[in-house]
Amino acid sequence: MIDEISIRDLGVIGEARLPLGPGFTALTGETGAGKTMVVTALGLLLGARGDAGVVRSGADRALVEGRWIVDPTGSAAERARDAGGELDEDELILARTVSAEGRSRAVVGGRSAPVGVLGELGEQLVVVHGQSDQVRLKSSTAQREALDRYAGPELASALAEYRSAFTAWNNARAELDRLTSARDDRAREADELRAAIAEIEQLAPQRGEDAELADRAERLGNLEDLRLAAAQAHELLSSESLDEARDAIGLIDAARRSVERVSAHDVQLGPIVEQLATAGYAVTEAATELSGYLASLETDGGRELEAVNERRAALTDLARRFGPSLDDVVELLDTGSARLLELDQDDDRIVSLTEEVERGARTVEALADRVTALRQAAAARLANAVTAEFAALAMPDARLTVAIDARDELTASGRDQVSLLLQPHAGAEPRPLGKGASGGELSRVMLALEVVIAETDPVPTFVFDEVDAGVGGASAIEIGRRLAKLAQSAQVIVVTHLAQVAAFATNHLTVVKGRDGTVTASSVTQLEGEARVAEMARLLSGLADSDTGLEHARELLTEARALAKA
Repeated sequence: MIDEISIRDLGVIGEARLPLGPGFTALTGETGAGKTMVVTALGLLLGARGDAGVVRSGADRALVEGRWIVDPTGSAAERARDAGGELDEDELILARTVSAEGRSRAVVGGRSAPVGVLGELGEQLVVVHGQSDQVRLKSSTAQREALDRYAGPELASALAEYRSAFTAWNNARAELDRLTSARDDRAREADELRAAIAEIEQLAPQRGEDAELADRAERLGNLEDLRLAAAQAHELLSSESLDEARDAIGLIDAARRSVERVSAHDVQLGPIVEQLATAGYAVTEAATELSGYLASLETDGGRELEAVNERRAALTDLARRFGPSLDDVVELLDTGSARLLELDQDDDRIVSLTEEVERGARTVEALADRVTALRQAAAARLANAVTAEFAALAMPDARLTVAIDARDELTASGRDQVSLLLQPHAGAEPRPLGKGASGGELSRVMLALEVVIAETDPVPTFVFDEVDAGVGGASAIEIGRRLAKLAQSAQVIVVTHLAQVAAFATNHLTVVKGRDGTVTASSVTQLEGEARVAEMARLLSGLADSDTGLEHARELLTEARALAKA
């Protein structure tokens, strides 16, 4: 229940406080005084979109604060705590600010929270009905939702189970369609991959092999130059054809002996002798290595070079088709088997999914049948209950029929197409609400639905914005009476321009328009006693001080009190 709403700088409202409390609150006022802004303020507290257009001209920001009385152990209180908010015993404060630049901020229980949290709380705390909801009531979706609310927890549970199964079934169908439609592509990929793996395995390439073969080809292509250079170097170091004293080994050895003969006469020659000996060892070792290198050079390099180049060409072609590098080709060989296994398993997955989809279809069909059966049972009860309400809303001959037809295919809400048909008087053909129902009839149908649904799906607070549009006279009195009945089990807040409706309120607020320079401001006043009688007279006749109007107002208030008790 909303205990109080405070508004500052919202639209034409400079500052106002709305004491609400339990029961039936009527909100009246002159046209343009700001009654709609009160509904806008409530909408902001319930997560509606806010923009700079709602901020009062000249103000920095608009502020709306609501004080709710909630069950401390209920789901709304729990959601507020989840958002970081706190309750003061059973009191929850929600606030919303909108800056002149359009920035919005929400506060839940003293803590900043996303605006979406206000929307989640609003779904549990308040049902708002305006003239736009009368239009929405013409839609099949809104009519189905009304029936589902009336059907209560059993249908809600069955519908939740159905939707879970429907989602799983839809997901399985989507995956099956994807795999089936791509079956040819997968088969082609598998064939190409098998062929590629077979070809790669035949050549059996190794990582880095192309670089090694390039070095080998370079060597084989210059084999004669390598042999000639190595032979010449070996001949100069250790000659078999020259005089031994003229090759490098002989010359170094001769130099060493020459210095060694006189080294005893000068100690400085000792290290030189050692250096020459070391040089001789190094040159001898180099000559030995050159001899081995010459022996290792292939005698038939041309044939081997041809084989190397053929291997290189084959590997280059492999890399071009499966690469771009040889290492990528080897990687394909490593990963290709896993991909082939995956592609082959897709066929098994298709078989498994086909069975899963068939089982899912049977499950969804069975659950849809259960949902339909529950809706059909609730439809008869709802039609009878709403028709009974019509008698109390000055529509004694009207009847409501709830028709349930099967769609061609299942949807997330089942297979049922729900239609509310109104028979305005005996002998008339029942027609859909969207065809032929007047605004006044829609208002009364919507009110009748809420009164009936509230018995099985209670909501703490109902807000009606001019639910009496297009209604007058005795019909308006009956609407007021039914709103009073609804207020026995829920808080009811009604924005109205009809005295016949406002007369049934237990709390009457009026939005009073005033002037402050060039800026229109409005404030909200709680009416009691003669002040309320004067406002009722204004609603009836347009004159707040007419003796006839005042007398009529008193009579209407007295009659309303009597009817409300009846």
